[in-house]
Amino acid sequence: MSAAFADRILCVDDDPQILRALVANLRARGYVVDQAESGEAALRSASTYVPDAVILDLGLPDVSGLEVIAGLRGWTGVPILVLSARDGEADKVAALDAGADDYIAKPFGMGELLARLRAALRRSNSIADPSTESAVVATDHFTIDLAAKRVLNQAGEIRLTPTEWGIVELLVRNANRLITGRHLLQAVWGPSYGEETNYLRVHLAHIRRKLEPTPGEPRYFVTEPGVGYRFEHHGP
Repeated sequence: MSAAFADRILCVDDDPQILRALVANLRARGYVVDQAESGEAALRSASTYVPDAVILDLGLPDVSGLEVIAGLRGWTGVPILVLSARDGEADKVAALDAGADDYIAKPFGMGELLARLRAALRRSNSIADPSTESAVVATDHFTIDLAAKRVLNQAGEIRLTPTEWGIVELLVRNANRLITGRHLLQAVWGPSYGEETNYLRVHLAHIRRKLEPTPGEPRYFVTEPGVGYRFEHHGP
């Protein structure tokens, strides 16, 4: 059975044979498939081609699968299915606590994996149907059009740099949710970043000067000291 809306799946595994099998089976069923053999490649792929679900091996050659889960969970709630030879209870608990949605031990049956993937996608679609999600976020002082990648106020369009837009988009798509500085850095600048909090301070100051009615007392782009940032929005 083919995927109804051509869901995009990111497969992450450093075993070429398993990766080939996953890609072939998923594409045969109508999914759009991206693949990565390392954690950093997975995070880069996910930020470029946002997946509808991720199938992830824990034992990767660079960063751990748990770090990949944490990186993804900083900005997306897409289903993550862990596929791993580590089948101990502690490993399963650690993966689920990190934010995975399901855990499938190797060796595995392709039929079971596909069934669990379909179930995860159904749950995800029932929580947030993209067809009903508004691409326009309006506040009392500005309007953000996520689809057109534009910000407007009464005077017209507000020009943001690509980096400023990356920060704004991530925070707005996760309105009222705290996003850690590390996750923001990795999502906007790349997986090799994480400690350069001064980057965020500088760019958030620019964003506030452009968008906040009182930049020194931010109403929308709020700092949680020592933790991260949040876009406050309680409108329709």
